Amino acid sequence: MFELYGPFLLADYYRGLEIVTAVVGVVILLSSIDDLFVDAWYWVREIYRSLTVRRRYRRLTAAQLRAAREQPMAIMVPAWLEYDVIAPMLANMVSTLEYKNYAIFVGTYRNDARTIAEVERMRRRYRQLVRVEVPHDGPTCKADCLNWVVQALFQHERTMGEPFAGVVLHDSEDVLHPLELKYFNYLLPRMDFIQLPVTSLERHWFELVAGTYMDEFAEWHSKDLVVRESLSRMVPSAGVGTCFSHRALQTLAAELDNQPFNTASLTEDYDIGARLGRLGMKQIFGKFDVEYVTRRTAWFGAGREKLGSLRMPLGVREYFPDTFRTAYRQKARWTLGIGLQGWEQMGWAGSLATKYLLFRDRKGLFTAFVAILGYLLMLNFLVFFFADAMGWWTVYYPSIFQSGGWLMTVMELNAVALLLRFAQRFHFVSALYGWEHGLLSIPRMVIGNFINAMAAARAWKLFLSHKLFGKRLVWDKTMHDFPSADQLVQQRQRLGEVLLSWRAIDETQLDNALTIQRGTGRKLGSILLEQGWLDAGTLEEAISFQRGDSVLAPLAPQGAQGVPA
Repeated sequence: MFELYGPFLLADYYRGLEIVTAVVGVVILLSSIDDLFVDAWYWVREIYRSLTVRRRYRRLTAAQLRAAREQPMAIMVPAWLEYDVIAPMLANMVSTLEYKNYAIFVGTYRNDARTIAEVERMRRRYRQLVRVEVPHDGPTCKADCLNWVVQALFQHERTMGEPFAGVVLHDSEDVLHPLELKYFNYLLPRMDFIQLPVTSLERHWFELVAGTYMDEFAEWHSKDLVVRESLSRMVPSAGVGTCFSHRALQTLAAELDNQPFNTASLTEDYDIGARLGRLGMKQIFGKFDVEYVTRRTAWFGAGREKLGSLRMPLGVREYFPDTFRTAYRQKARWTLGIGLQGWEQMGWAGSLATKYLLFRDRKGLFTAFVAILGYLLMLNFLVFFFADAMGWWTVYYPSIFQSGGWLMTVMELNAVALLLRFAQRFHFVSALYGWEHGLLSIPRMVIGNFINAMAAARAWKLFLSHKLFGKRLVWDKTMHDFPSADQLVQQRQRLGEVLLSWRAIDETQLDNALTIQRGTGRKLGSILLEQGWLDAGTLEEAISFQRGDSVLAPLAPQGAQGVPA
């Protein structure tokens, strides 16, 4: 029977492949037109601004940032199971920032003893650090943790002579630039919402999954967010490197019964940016070029390591997941919150430009699967090509992909669009990470497509389980990495600078101690101890930190809640 009907079944199957390919080709073309519109808008805008705006106005300088009076600033860090990275992150933050008038608020859950112990250890070191305890067990959602932090922040303000001018949102894996708070301070209170670019710290060439984050964030935060701001005057929060003015945070709190962050969304950052846009708050995607230190090994790791510098926009850098499972689970939360919950809660409200951007945010719910279907079709066609070459395929129907037909035109246009997509990705990745990663970004697009498809599938599963069976949506934890001190390539600080950044002493005490030191030649630490301005434990820890000793190893939990006595 197969010998009689088998060749016709193969011909029918091949015809079905052609029909599905035609549908997939049209969908890909429509999606490509959308992407090409964003590309065209960005490059036309860049050319226009280079010929007009940048010639007419002088660029902002670091001297201007440093000259502005320091307003009180607050930094919020929500933490759930961050015991492995929270201490080095806080240490790096305090030792890095060129700012004095700020406080750090870290939100922890009462059932997360190890993270509490680490934050308490850092709190004894840094007097500007406040730990806020969420009074119920975690995990809930990031928005819930942040809302408790905001209430503690408002309460802390009542003891101050001046309210916080800005409140900055960070995660426990973020690496900050020294001028970050200076930049926010310069723009406040003229701006209500400021978002800095977010990029991945550079990975090795063979870390392919982590490399997809390098590629995507390089393009998104160099091009897509610029276009989004230009089109709609609305900027989504990235969840880190986000600064809210005091007015914006109070308005949001008043809008939702003292809960500025939406606990019904797993992507509270995306939600809050949209809400501020609807309230008419002034938003900006900050682009201020600074120098970053780079350490790279050329020729895909085979060359010599070089220490250099790179000029790029001031922003937040971090390590993203480096395994397939952790990557798609993290992206599933983004897809669920932005695509599905955003669709449910915000609908399609707003201007035509806003509706278009909402479409871009949500199309991945469907196009992620189309890309995988395209790969499966390609595999099928390769099998038929091999069968034809071996003489196993003998019955053919006339192909619907006739030379000169509209379907062939669609495929040709898709090929051109794909080449342009490669060129765009290569340009933006090479600008940040060098030509080697620029080349690797092209094959990494395939890996990224599979990650995004798995993320979309998981997002749909979680969303439908929640809607149909009432399954609770909670903070899907992603374990983080934080770079070592050697990777951060920092300059060694003097003891006095370390103690000042920790607020263990004030400027007057340091000046007086330095005066005594110049007259006697004694060690600064001994003078501070003798004058009663410093305790021996803090001095010992500061000296160890200054030397770069391993003083940040996690402590074992102590007490019922893990808080040292």
